[in-house]
This record gives sequence, structure tokens and C-alpha cells, in this order.
Amino acid sequence: MRLEVHLESGAGELRSLQSWLRSDPDVRRTAVTDVRGNTPRPGEMGSALDMLQLVTGNGWSAASFVLALVAWRQTRPQRPRVEIHRGDTVIVLTDCSPEEIERATGALDPAGDEDDT
Repeated sequence: MRLEVHLESGAGELRSLQSWLRSDPDVRRTAVTDVRGNTPRPGEMGSALDMLQLVTGNGWSAASFVLALVAWRQTRPQRPRVEIHRGDTVIVLTDCSPEEIERATGALDPAGDEDDT
């Protein structure tokens, strides 16, 4: 499964998130992370690093990933809005309420679909 994480803040925050996720044993064991830029649209200048891409493998735990993401966000002085893209699905974390965490975990759990790799 391939995920993209977008933050409203800059590349420094993406690098911080990448480091945080790499320090989480569950996420590190089941996902590869890479900070990337998007291809600019016609008329736009080249982009900076603006997304964290995760490619997950066997043993992926959506709950571990979401909880690690929420824990990282809570360490930030200004808690950024986080968008997680999985195909056409976009999950937004703004307040990280229990309901929001449950929705995010459910949307990212690969158990319900076999063809999203």
C-alpha cells in the first residue's frame, strides 16, 4: 500500500515526521518512508519537499501508524493539519479526537481491500 502524508508546514516538519516514524519500531518494521516534492503544474516554479511517502508491506498496522502520527503531532508547537492520501481517499487530522483517530485507522486498514498494493 502506498500513502502520502501532506502537512501545512514546510519540509523541516516533514523531515521531523519522517524521523519520528523511523524511530517507531512498528512503523519502521513495516513501512519505507521518503520525503519528496510534487511535480509542479504548468506555470509553477519547481516544488520543494512537500510530502512524505510511505510504502507499506506485510504486517502493516494502520493503528500503529496513526497513533505514531498523532503522537508526533502533539509534540509540535503549532499542531499542523495533516492530510493522508491513500489512492483517492483523503484522511484529514485536525484535532486528533478519538473519533478522528478511529476514522483514520479504519480508512487506512488494508484488511478490507485486497487490491490496494
